[in-house]
Amino acid sequence: MRLTFLHTAVIGFVSLAAGNVQAQASSTGQAQTSTQTSAPPRAGNARATDAPPTLEQMQRAVSRLRGGRIQRPPSYEALTPEQKSYVNGILSGPRGDISGPLSVMLVSPGLGDVTQRAMAFARFSGRDGFSSVTPKYSELGILMVARLWTSEYVWNAHHRYAVSVGLPAEVVEAIRVGKRPASMDKDVEAVYNFVNEFLRTKKVSDATFQTAKAVLGGDRGVVDLTGTMGLYQISSMMVVLDQTPLAEGTKPLLPPLD
Repeated sequence: MRLTFLHTAVIGFVSLAAGNVQAQASSTGQAQTSTQTSAPPRAGNARATDAPPTLEQMQRAVSRLRGGRIQRPPSYEALTPEQKSYVNGILSGPRGDISGPLSVMLVSPGLGDVTQRAMAFARFSGRDGFSSVTPKYSELGILMVARLWTSEYVWNAHHRYAVSVGLPAEVVEAIRVGKRPASMDKDVEAVYNFVNEFLRTKKVSDATFQTAKAVLGGDRGVVDLTGTMGLYQISSMMVVLDQTPLAEGTKPLLPPLD
């Protein structure tokens, strides 16, 4: 897979998705309603409670930030009012911490705020008011984008969760080493082909589109997955730009692509 440039349409989706999260919109008839009502495993950084964050929690979250080339604030007290509002917005949502790409955007809290809300829409797929795409398929798209950008941070944040929500470990391993999985169930193959064709050729054939649409629950599912792919290109680009370090003791997992 080769690097692909983000189109300006991604930014438009960011704003639309952010509004969707705020509105907590109900799923349409085309959405995968059965997956919305079930409770999938929590994503790695999901909060166990919906209570507003305390001052202590926000201070602790900022103190744990691990920076790369983009400057991070030394403490919560050093934040500007806009940055404090951004931190509060992150921790008032479904996340339990400030992840790598979101910490990069602390230097631009306006961009960060609209992006973090849209990224939450994608990250917590399957919940009411978030992406209609089943987490298994959403995580497949995210991992393929992370592999495209050789984004160690995003890969490490998602590969175990992807397996926990039903993506076969053999499929994850094949993506990790840059190969097409040798064997896939038809539903996974349909989504894999859609994502791979879109990222590789910058277009999608009618046949690939229709097959993916049938698996993803209709037009909304295809649009939600495409938005997830675009948003995680933003995420991957931010941590690649920053050279965001992995957690202590975590080893890089992505070999160079040919």
